[in-house]
Parts: sequence; structure tokens; C-alpha cells
Amino acid sequence: MDWPHDPDGEKGSEGMRQYGHAVLAKKVDEEEDFPLSAADYVEEYGDHPIRIDYETVVSVEEIFEGVETEEFADFVEFHRELGRAMRENGYWFYEGADRFVGGSA
Repeated sequence: MDWPHDPDGEKGSEGMRQYGHAVLAKKVDEEEDFPLSAADYVEEYGDHPIRIDYETVVSVEEIFEGVETEEFADFVEFHRELGRAMRENGYWFYEGADRFVGGSA
């Protein structure tokens, strides 16, 4: 796929590799962008690359295919729904992430 920018370039990752959820969250302003429509987010950023792990890059649009919420009331709701969608669709590579889901530690 041709990306609008290199996910590991200065514009994509601030000079370092950044992964998944963090890159998605940096595209919104917690103070100004909510409530936020999922469709509007995908329209603006859908073709942007998101690095999932050291060898996998997918588009924002691919991640949002698993998102069920149409509008996010706030940043916390955005984070929770994206985390859920990413875990359920194999886009969450963090070891031990399952320990933090469902209240078990």
C-alpha cells in the first residue's frame, strides 16, 4: 500500500517508532475534538499507516473495521473502544495485555 507518509519517518513517529494505540490517540485533541464521530476520524485519517509490531503496518481504516461505536463522547471512550477493537482483531501486540482487561491482575 502507498502510505501518505512513512510510519517511521519524522511525520509518522516523531523520530522514533511508535505503535498502534498511541499513534491513533495522537491524532485527536482531548479538549477540542469530542464528541468525535468514528466516520469523520476514518475520513480524515483512514489511509494513515499504523505500526502494529516491528513488521506489521495497517491503515487506520483497517483498525476501524472492528470499531462498533459510531461516536465517542470523550477521550476515555475513544481509548476503550479502540483497545477493544484492536485486541479482538489481532492488532494488539503488547504482552500481558489480557491481564488488564476484565479486572484480573
